Amino acid sequence: MSSNLKFGAGIWHFATYVDRYATDGYGPKRSLLEMIDLAGQVDDLSVVDINYPFPGGNVSVAEVKAALAKNNLSVIGITPEIYTRQFSKGAFTNPDPEIRKLAEHLINEAAEMVRELGAEYVKLWPGQDGWDYPFQVDHHELWHLSMEGLTNVAKKNADLKFVVEYKPREPRNHMSYDSMTRTLLALEKINLPNIGVLLDFGHALYGGESPADSAQLAIDYGRLFGMDVNDNLRNWDDDMIAGSVHPIELMEFFYVLRKNNWQGVWQLDQFPFREDCVAAANSAISFLKHIDTALDRMDWEALKNAQKKQDAVTALNVAREALFGFK
Repeated sequence: MSSNLKFGAGIWHFATYVDRYATDGYGPKRSLLEMIDLAGQVDDLSVVDINYPFPGGNVSVAEVKAALAKNNLSVIGITPEIYTRQFSKGAFTNPDPEIRKLAEHLINEAAEMVRELGAEYVKLWPGQDGWDYPFQVDHHELWHLSMEGLTNVAKKNADLKFVVEYKPREPRNHMSYDSMTRTLLALEKINLPNIGVLLDFGHALYGGESPADSAQLAIDYGRLFGMDVNDNLRNWDDDMIAGSVHPIELMEFFYVLRKNNWQGVWQLDQFPFREDCVAAANSAISFLKHIDTALDRMDWEALKNAQKKQDAVTALNVAREALFGFK
């Protein structure tokens, strides 16, 4: 069970961030082409996920292709922005059928961009799909709409893969796709082969899940199409540098991927508000490579025997010795 490392990042890792306090942003605004140039400065980074419509506007596909080629980068996914103000009451679950059609139209345009740029999938993060207050929605209708919209775009673009990125909350207080189990439930009901899950390590932590367990569940159902890594303090989606808070759980996550011979991209979804974005990416990738090396030297047989007995102390000792050099 060897690894075949390939690293990626969401292009937003290299954007300028705004929050409700620093409304003028944490740094100067950047165009998509500037973001691609920054991504090109990261060691061992080979692919990016790009938002659609392109950030900053007024950028042609030809210019994007040229910038990617200049920086030796390719595109893994296109993320349609179905979570902006016009979709504030939902994309798939919007009460206005015209807005739901608009969301599907935007996703279909993103699908064309996947074909144009030779990407692997359309990434869907329906962050505005859900509800905020008791009695606000008809839960049966909302769940039906969330599956109907996903079904429509996947059927229309049967030649492409779609990945659904779940998250417990934010921007809605309750999101339709809020957990691995709920997302898998929908995908099993829809029963189309080209829809899978993108597992965000931090979203799993935030939702009280074990990322390793969530990964295994998705793999067992044949639905783990992609993943993002980052870290957080577990009470919010902080999108911190991978391995900065939960290194042992991150190692277990990648242990499960290695054990199952999962060969996808190790992709960063970090938001370095105050940090140098290139340095933050290099820091994360360096630690991910360290985890990969630790998995090489870990005593897999000893771990397997400990797990058969549910011997937590021995299992942790095996993992910590490989990762940190001591028990």
